[in-house]
Amino acid sequence: MSLTATDHHFLAAILMFHCLITGKTVSGDIESDKQVLLSLKDHIVLWNPVMIETPFTGWNSKDESPCNWPGISCNTRGNHVTAIDLSDTNIEGPLFRNFSRLPELEHLNLSANRIYGMIPDDLSKCRNLRALNLSNNIIRGEFNLTGLDNLEVLDLSNNRIQGNLRLMFPAKACRNLVVLKLSSNNLSGQVDDLFNLCRNLHSLDLGGNNFSGNLSFQFGRLLEYSVSMNSLDGEIPSRFFSENCNLLRLDLSDNFFVGQIPKEISNCKDLVSLNLYGNELSGEIPPEVGSISSLQSLLLGENSFSRDVPESLVMSNLSLLDLSRNGFGGDVQEVFGRLHQVKSLVLSGNSYTGGLLSSGIPELQNISELDLSENDFSGPLPVEISQMSNLKMLVLANNQFTGSIPHGYGNLSRLQALDLSFNNLSGSIPSSFRKLSSIFWLMLANNSLTGKIPAELGNCSSLLWLNLANNQLSGPIPPEFFNVGSNATAQFILSNQAGQTASGFSQCTNLMRWIPTTDSPLSSFTLFPGRRCEIKFDFLLKRGGPGYLQLRGNKLSGGLPSEISKMHHLGTLYLDDNGFYGQLPPQIGSLPLFTLQASKNMFSGEIPEEIGMLKRLQILDLSYNNFSGELPGSLSSLTDLSRFNISYNPYISGRVPSTGQLSTFDQSAFLGNPLLEHPFFPTEDGRRTSPSVPGKAVGEPAEELLDRFRFAFAFSYPFFFVLSFLGFLFLGNEKISPLKSERKSKRRRM
Repeated sequence: MSLTATDHHFLAAILMFHCLITGKTVSGDIESDKQVLLSLKDHIVLWNPVMIETPFTGWNSKDESPCNWPGISCNTRGNHVTAIDLSDTNIEGPLFRNFSRLPELEHLNLSANRIYGMIPDDLSKCRNLRALNLSNNIIRGEFNLTGLDNLEVLDLSNNRIQGNLRLMFPAKACRNLVVLKLSSNNLSGQVDDLFNLCRNLHSLDLGGNNFSGNLSFQFGRLLEYSVSMNSLDGEIPSRFFSENCNLLRLDLSDNFFVGQIPKEISNCKDLVSLNLYGNELSGEIPPEVGSISSLQSLLLGENSFSRDVPESLVMSNLSLLDLSRNGFGGDVQEVFGRLHQVKSLVLSGNSYTGGLLSSGIPELQNISELDLSENDFSGPLPVEISQMSNLKMLVLANNQFTGSIPHGYGNLSRLQALDLSFNNLSGSIPSSFRKLSSIFWLMLANNSLTGKIPAELGNCSSLLWLNLANNQLSGPIPPEFFNVGSNATAQFILSNQAGQTASGFSQCTNLMRWIPTTDSPLSSFTLFPGRRCEIKFDFLLKRGGPGYLQLRGNKLSGGLPSEISKMHHLGTLYLDDNGFYGQLPPQIGSLPLFTLQASKNMFSGEIPEEIGMLKRLQILDLSYNNFSGELPGSLSSLTDLSRFNISYNPYISGRVPSTGQLSTFDQSAFLGNPLLEHPFFPTEDGRRTSPSVPGKAVGEPAEELLDRFRFAFAFSYPFFFVLSFLGFLFLGNEKISPLKSERKSKRRRM
């Protein structure tokens, strides 16, 4: 049967329609994808109008194809966009709702931004997606994987996604998954046989959620498995560790598991990392653990294991051993002194009283990270530690060490973090610390150190975080000191290239002690998921390296040198509770400060106008000083202030603005400044008070009140006379008893 011309035209139309639907034509396809990307750019610019240097800068509508645009990849024919990578580009706002208009999109990475809101239904129509990464955003609500049957990699970690995990996973959505990361969300339910149908799943991370119940999901073919920071309980089933175990990494930390470690774990012959930290496990550490030749990281802290550490660990290939917080007491076990292969040894939070030297730990030359904090060690600091030449992190905080700091500690040239805080140390800060050319953290707070701050510390050009608080240091700060941290970024890059950067297997308690998270922007990006924290120097430095200088609670005096302007990485400055005097140098306005606390000193003169240039300032406390002059108008430009206090500076004058950021602070921020005109603050009974005198009601001037009384009396007197005369007529000679009333008023002083 022959086809007519009409039939040919009809078939041609069907074929063209099919090409449009399936996206198999070359002409026009890439133009359509380009328009979608330009819509994506418009969406991002709409929510981020002040972005400057971004990948979208190179997205030019005049380009014939978007395949060479930053963050964009296309297929080999160049007719369709297949990948978008806009990770860590400071994008803020809701998720774009038209990704499904890119029919060949296979990879979408929007991680490490500030994307918020719900995941739109449009995303489930991207049926060709093989990899989706939305991690490290602020995405909330539920997410159903229906329609995303081809996903191989899904990373939604570090968001606020909630709901029952079982409802997220239809059977089809699981069949191709290889990597699934859902850590640090608000997911709930039980982890049972849900993933048994995921035949290709190799990596599963469910940590940091609200899962409960027993550990009933069998590891099967998994290479990596984590359910850390949940509420799982019961024993760890030995049957899970079959002879064909393929596990490389197992993380069951921060749950409520009880019982012993199954000796069958040695069947996992390729196991590299075992993390059982923070459970209720007990009994002996099975010697079979030491027979796993591939095992490099063993974290058993915060349990109740026997202090009999198996000798088999001596012959292992362990690089990291954490036995912190297990209640070990007495002398340090001698077995630790024979772990010559170990690089990171964490024994913090026990009750050791001695045996540090007899254990042989100071003779371990491969040790790069040693944490003996939160024990009961006493006596002088062991000078022998200065011979551990590979140390990059030494933490001896929260003990009872006495005496002076050994000068030999200044010879630890690779040291990046030294924490001797919360002891009973005395004497001066060793001038030999000038040789610590790689140090980033130096913590000497809460001791009894005396003398001056050595000018030689200025040679520590990488030192970003310095805490000398609550000692008895005295005298002025030498100008040379302010060279600290002047070359921190370069030193980090050099250390990183040489493979010398500390991996940071320290307890979170250390990091929380090192970084003032309660009153610093560092709190938003330094405490990482899990109770084990990494000290990610590169992450901190990438965010501008907001270092800090903590000098509060000493006996320091003199003026603050203008050389402080050299500290280009300084984000937090604590000067409070000392004897500083003179003017605050105007150069302080050039620093990238988030926090400035200088209360309880003797600073005088005017508050520098330049403080108004600190646009990122969130905390400003200048209370209990002798500042004078008018309150700078430039302070009104500090729109990010969350805490503000200039109270008890009796010579400050001027007027607090009735609008703007300063007007949002209550009267406690302005007390004790009689020359300062304040906005009025309401009390609980509706009256208005002036902050210069707590609880004193604000009234009108006495003369004005008297004039008002005279006017009111003169106006009402005739009416009063007439009423009195009429009352006399009606009542005759009856006596009018005065009305007795008692008034009670209660007022709370603010």
